[in-house]
Amino acid sequence: GKIAGAAVDVLNVEPPRQGNPLLAADLPNLIVTPHIAWASREARQRIIDQTTENIRTFKAGAPVRVVNAAR
Repeated sequence: GKIAGAAVDVLNVEPPRQGNPLLAADLPNLIVTPHIAWASREARQRIIDQTTENIRTFKAGAPVRVVNAAR
């Protein structure tokens, strides 16, 4: 199969060097953001909401986001 498109927020070297093959190529189905995808309004609100939930849960003495609690 073929990859139809890609979106990346991180490059192997940042800031990217001149001539970076991903940025130099004509790739219409490639989206490269300047390592700020985390900074959207929605992402920042989610960070605030999760942090608030984590603090409330910790204060209540309850676990939060437990994976494999039996282990």
